[in-house]
Amino acid sequence: MAQAPARHGNGKALARRVALVTGAGSGIGRATAIRLARDGAIVGVLSHTDESVNAVCEEIRGFGGRAIALVADVADNEAMQDAARWLLHETGHIDIVVANAGINGVWAPIDDIKPEEWDKTISVNLRGTYLTLHHTIPHMKSAGGGSIIVVSSINGVRTFTSPGATAYSATKAAQVAMVQQLALELGKHGIRVNAVCPGKIETEIEDNTTLRNQEETEVPVEWPEGDIPLTDGKPGHADEVADVIAFLAGDTSRHVTGTPIFVDGGQGLLR
Repeated sequence: MAQAPARHGNGKALARRVALVTGAGSGIGRATAIRLARDGAIVGVLSHTDESVNAVCEEIRGFGGRAIALVADVADNEAMQDAARWLLHETGHIDIVVANAGINGVWAPIDDIKPEEWDKTISVNLRGTYLTLHHTIPHMKSAGGGSIIVVSSINGVRTFTSPGATAYSATKAAQVAMVQQLALELGKHGIRVNAVCPGKIETEIEDNTTLRNQEETEVPVEWPEGDIPLTDGKPGHADEVADVIAFLAGDTSRHVTGTPIFVDGGQGLLR
């Protein structure tokens, strides 16, 4: 089955399409919600706090875009079901899903990290991705297609030197496996599934990182010129990831599925 036909209505690439973006209150999610809205999409802005959701919605509405506020914990089954139903009720269809919500969690030696700390990272990053897709894919099937973009990471895919990041890396590797598995499963429904794998990006994700006993797990490697070759060691920007997500969301990537795209300035290759 071919992907759902374009819904262009005003000359913008994503006009009249509906996008759900999780973790949209800050960082990559916020930049993505704004970028998709500027491209004409109606954006379901989902995060776990009213304040962050409303701030992004106001910004989108400020330039004439349309945003729908959705407050939910991505690891909560009923909350995600309600969010998907409300977005469908307000718009009539869901065409684009960006599963971005995630945390770094606790980075610690494997014999130090507590079971509840491990479970929290798995719950948000992996269960959250599953629930996001579980509750939106039926609507995309009904619409005849769409595009799913999962925000993974170079950690667990190309890079394994982040000290104590075993739980985080495991979720990021699993997300790419999900993308490739689902690209085959959902291709017959016209649904494309891809991943973006950012390297170091200027966001607030480090605010929810707990780094413990780093000296036991870190690999003592130094890069005198910085570890991001393209930018002399400077981190990337959330907008640069959002640009790639916008490409994967639209028709110019219509023959791309099951693909992880690295947005890291070459960082993962160096590490």
